[in-house]
Amino acid sequence: MIKAYAVNEPGGKFEPFEYDPGPLDDHDVEIEVEYCGICHSDLSMINNEWGMTQYPFVPGHEVAGKISALGKHVTQFSIGDRVGLGWHSAYCNHCLSCLEGDQNLCASAQGTIIHRHGGFADKVRAQAMSVVALPEGLSSEVAGPLFCGGVTVYNPMKQFELKPTASVAVIGIGGLGHMALQFLNAWGCEVTAFTSTEAKRTEALELGAGYTLDSRDSDALAQAANKFDLILSTVNVGLDWNAYLGTLKPKGRLHILGAVLEPMMISVMALMGGQRSLSSSPVGSPATIAQMLEFATRHDITPRVEVYDMANVDAAIDKLKNGSPRYRLVLKNP
Repeated sequence: MIKAYAVNEPGGKFEPFEYDPGPLDDHDVEIEVEYCGICHSDLSMINNEWGMTQYPFVPGHEVAGKISALGKHVTQFSIGDRVGLGWHSAYCNHCLSCLEGDQNLCASAQGTIIHRHGGFADKVRAQAMSVVALPEGLSSEVAGPLFCGGVTVYNPMKQFELKPTASVAVIGIGGLGHMALQFLNAWGCEVTAFTSTEAKRTEALELGAGYTLDSRDSDALAQAANKFDLILSTVNVGLDWNAYLGTLKPKGRLHILGAVLEPMMISVMALMGGQRSLSSSPVGSPATIAQMLEFATRHDITPRVEVYDMANVDAAIDKLKNGSPRYRLVLKNP
């Protein structure tokens, strides 16, 4: 039996929950969960904001732990290996996206917390292909958030072959944004953080931004016209997107990483006039995750985390709802 914490209704409190996962699939592994990060996507699923939550619901898709059991066809791992698991727990492994190494774009990919139970538990199971080994030197305590937030901000850097001479701005200095600043700084880019308070400005500079720009100051945005090669937006709310498009250089790109639910009002003329682009991307493939982990370890990039005991999951979720964590919340098993 796997012991977990589940909610039984949208916005409900967590209760102890046990389930029998059945026999271990030949191509799967079982992970003993040591730490599990809490992502805003977990909160969205808890509240059924995306209309696909099944209750009882066990969140958790930022897992760090050790292999505790192996399917008979799994050869790349051994019992006791330190590993992590992110948004996806399985892929079809035969579609064109999978064969090209873009498993995160597989139409049949299975979400770790979609129609299956996640990592707010003592153990979790996943297809071995979706599990990635942790590098030596990377603490398990901070590894979990890299498997979702970390790869989410790293993936476009790889996909678009971002040059280290690029001028890049980040919207939203929170769970995703504070990692984006670190990655971009280590990449060699000129990094600007859009901020709204003096406290966030100071934190952004500490995290790797070379400059800040007051996102509430329309004059400041106007003065930044044609400045950025790339803007990464990590927020999940609607903004004056056309104002940000105006800060892009010709052929610049506004890339959306936050799950904005409302329609985006975009001026085609603002895109067309400078041959600018609007794009988005989901997490990353296992190979990209592995590369991201090595880069993070080499450059000492670590999410800033607050750790709660797994039994105190309600308190951690309440803190996330209030928007006060700095910057990621992580649950720890005894």
